[in-house]
This record gives sequence, C-alpha cells and structure tokens, in this order.
Amino acid sequence: MLQEDVWDADTARRYDTPGSGMFAPEVLGPTVERLAELADGGRALELAIGTGRVAVPLAERGVSVTGIELSRPMIDQLRTKADEATIPVVEGDMATATAPGTYTLVYLVFNTISNLLTQARQVECFRNAARHLSPGGRFVIELWVPELRKLPPGQQAIVCQSEPGYILVDTYDVLNQHVVSHHFGFDDGRQAELFRSPHRYIWPAELDLMAQLAGFELESRHADWSGAEFTAASWSHVSVYRLPG
Repeated sequence: MLQEDVWDADTARRYDTPGSGMFAPEVLGPTVERLAELADGGRALELAIGTGRVAVPLAERGVSVTGIELSRPMIDQLRTKADEATIPVVEGDMATATAPGTYTLVYLVFNTISNLLTQARQVECFRNAARHLSPGGRFVIELWVPELRKLPPGQQAIVCQSEPGYILVDTYDVLNQHVVSHHFGFDDGRQAELFRSPHRYIWPAELDLMAQLAGFELESRHADWSGAEFTAASWSHVSVYRLPG
C-alpha cells in the first residue's frame, strides 16, 4: 500500500471535518497555540501539511508557514482555503524534499511521521528537519504510543475506538513494528465504508535516538499540546527537539 494511493483525491475530499474530530476547537486550539509559541516569531515549516488543518489557523495567527506535501489532491484541497502566496507548499516527500530558506520551527502533527514505513526513512526525516532549521531551531512531533499492552496474547488486532457509525481496528505486525489502521464508517444500512492506512510505530526512546542521530536534543515531552505530564499511562506525546544554538 503506497502512501500516494492512500492520500488520493477521494481521501482529500473527505479529509476535512470542520468543527469535529481532529478539527474540533478543543483539539486544534491548543495545537495552534503551542506551535505559535514555539515558532517564537520566526518562520515555520510543516512536513506533510495535508489540507492545512493546522497551517491555516497558524498562519492566521501571524506565523509565516510553508509546507511540504506528497499528495497533490491534499494540496489542491488546501488551496481552497489559502493561496500559494499565503502558504507556499513544496510538492514532495517529507523525508527528502527541500523548502526554500531556513526556519525556527519544523513540525509534524497527528502521527504523520509513522507514515514513513522504515526506520531508515524516519531517521532521514529527522535529518531533513535539521537541514531546514536555523541554529537553536526546534522540531516538534506529535505521536501516539504503541498500544501493545492491549494486544491479547496470540492475536494481531485491537479495537481502538468504537462509537455510533464508526469503528477503528488496528492490526499489528510486531516483528516489523508495522500497524495498519482500519477505519470503518457505517449507518443503519448493511454497507460499511473502509479506509486503511499503514504505519510504522515508534517507541519514545527510539524517537529520541533518531533525534540524536540528526543532531537534536530533547527539550520537552508532554502528553498533549496543553502541557499535561507525560506518564507511563499516556497514549500519545508531543515531543520538542532542539538543535544546539
């Protein structure tokens, strides 16, 4: 399953859910607030900018935002909200593509680094972030913690979320640290709609080692964008890495 096939025109058309889900104000507000603070008055680069869920409100806050995005349909959807002059976007791979200039902040939100399906490519992404940053610049990653403790012995799948009209099932390949997320949407009828996305999950300690290989130091780690304490029970984290000044 290629990422180009996952993030196609159909996915781009249905991706935005204004006011709900990951577009809900209580989700998006703290994200934008924290990133604006970390940009510290400088320019920001979003890797895998998508349809501009975070970039558009961040730009409205006065932060100069540039993006890198692999999917042309996702860029087209972004263009319905902001033009090229407002949010420039380089079409390309977040692990290798180059955006012009230097930045005080590079960021990756909503588990997107896991879309890179090998450890080597994930390390390459860290190095690409470092190339774009000025000295003392920050690289921010939002990522989920693998839920292997919920995986029953001898089984490969867990139900991660279940609510009216929606079920999320993750299937794990623990040997290769791969997981495929199966999103089922349905109504009262007999038919269901399936969207699948492949990922390579990363443990926090492994993420820190990737950062070290690219020259970063861990500055902070919290359980969410509002700064809650990260503990053994946390299901996700926001990690801030910094280049030496």
